[in-house]
Amino acid sequence: MINLHKLLPAALLFAGLSTGYAQHTKPLITLKPLDPAFNALVSKNAKADILATGFLWSEGPVWVESQKMLLFSDVKANIIYKWTEAKGKEVYLKPSGYTGKIPRGGELGSNGLGLSTKGQLVICQDGDRVVSLMDAPLDKPTAKYTRIATGYNGKKFDSPNDLAFMSNGDIYFTDPPYGLEKNTLDPLKEAKYQGVYRISNGKITLLTTAISRPNGIGLFPGEKRLIISSSDSLKSNWYVYDLDKNGLLTNGKVFYSAQSATKHGNGLPDGLKIDKQGNVFAAGPDGIWVFNSTGKLLGKILVDDLASNVSFSADQKTIYVTNNHRVIRIKLR
Repeated sequence: MINLHKLLPAALLFAGLSTGYAQHTKPLITLKPLDPAFNALVSKNAKADILATGFLWSEGPVWVESQKMLLFSDVKANIIYKWTEAKGKEVYLKPSGYTGKIPRGGELGSNGLGLSTKGQLVICQDGDRVVSLMDAPLDKPTAKYTRIATGYNGKKFDSPNDLAFMSNGDIYFTDPPYGLEKNTLDPLKEAKYQGVYRISNGKITLLTTAISRPNGIGLFPGEKRLIISSSDSLKSNWYVYDLDKNGLLTNGKVFYSAQSATKHGNGLPDGLKIDKQGNVFAAGPDGIWVFNSTGKLLGKILVDDLASNVSFSADQKTIYVTNNHRVIRIKLR
């Protein structure tokens, strides 16, 4: 993800934290249908509510059905939170992404989260610049980690960002520079490119360097195609690739371009999820963009703050959106 709000003046950045969201008067969401198929996915009576507030930058939501909980990162606070209907917001893991002893700033915590095929929590750890497993049961979280991806060809990653999981256990992930304190100019940056990678049986494979700011990532049903968002303000696109018989990327092309929308909208292409029918719910300028599997834009769920990522409930009738200083729930239908 790209943390656009860090470019805002401090008074604006923390306004939501100081005033509280109880005073929220504007509608949380506004629906913008562009195709009749949108109405089958998002009811005109869709409801939204704020689940939790007070974060520096929320990211990486994942619904854990077995525990009936939502996990998500506060990237700058180095914390993973959980939310449950019974108890609301609670600290789940700390530190979540940076375990070093030398003080540092920037986006040092966890970012993208997901569940492996074995039900383990997989974490993109920006500060440590690795992809790790939490070495503990989901219901007994402990800040103890096993690193499963630390670098490629002897060079450290910049800051692993988001994840997609194959049914065979392979993990695809993106590696933009946002977790480095000085971004691409950081003296600690080792690779000269930004990459998309795969973890397969402990082996790391570089899949592409063609996307300047790879961010959100997702596999379509059938696991034959992969979508990647680009949060480069000059190349604000979603890209789609075919997967060959070896799970490598081929035939890359633009799935949809948000370039014109970024000129006047709030935000860039970011995290995304794909439903069982292949519809894509993607964080982008001004909210959540909804596409069908061929790249047709069906409509948008406009949100009144920066949307960074999204997760489905188990029945896919609800989405959870990390939304700058807060997390919101949208009951689609």
